This record gives sequence, C-alpha cells and structure tokens, in this order.
Amino acid sequence: VQLVESGGGLVQPGGSLTLSCAASGFTFSRFTINWARRAPGKGLEWVCSIFDDGEASYTDSVKGRFTISRDNAKNVVYLQMNALKPEDTAVYYCRVDGTNWRGQGTQVTVSS
Repeated sequence: VQLVESGGGLVQPGGSLTLSCAASGFTFSRFTINWARRAPGKGLEWVCSIFDDGEASYTDSVKGRFTISRDNAKNVVYLQMNALKPEDTAVYYCRVDGTNWRGQGTQVTVSS
C-alpha cells in the first residue's frame, strides 16, 4: 500500500491550495479516505472524509471552505482548500479509514 500526498506549500491568508493523494496497492474505490492534519505543537486532527459512495463529511472549522473529492479511475483523492487561514497551517495527511495506512504528509503554511 502506498499513499503519496502532494500540493502543499506557502500561501497567503485568503488564498487557495489543492492537495492530492495518490493511492496504490489496495481496492481504492471500496474505502473511505480521510484527510487529517497536525498543526505545530498539536495532535492529529481529523479534517474530512469521503466515503465509497462519494458522500463527504467535514469538521466544523473547514465547512464551506474545503472540498474533498475522489477520482476512482485514477485512485486519487483531492482536497480543495479555499479561504485559507493561518490556523490551517499544518502537515496534511491522507489516511485510509479503518487501517493504519497513511502517507508521509504535505506541509501547508498559511502566512503573509
């Protein structure tokens, strides 16, 4: 199993980024995929999930700003992040729900 996140970087407050998570080694379409993040000095925080039927769920702090989507043909999950705030600064990880499979993470820094 391999999960590879990409798309992180430095962005100004109010800006946008799109993260990608490319998956391989398992039947991608059957699993719920989660995004989680770890801010400096804090624990791992669940951000959002996309279920096998395409439905999504978000933590309150990102509702209306973040959108998770998936492309089962490409085995990729995306996280579109808009109206970014400094408190969104973190390492973002994609994780396969119900397993210990996760990627190495991608750094998102929101700063002026």
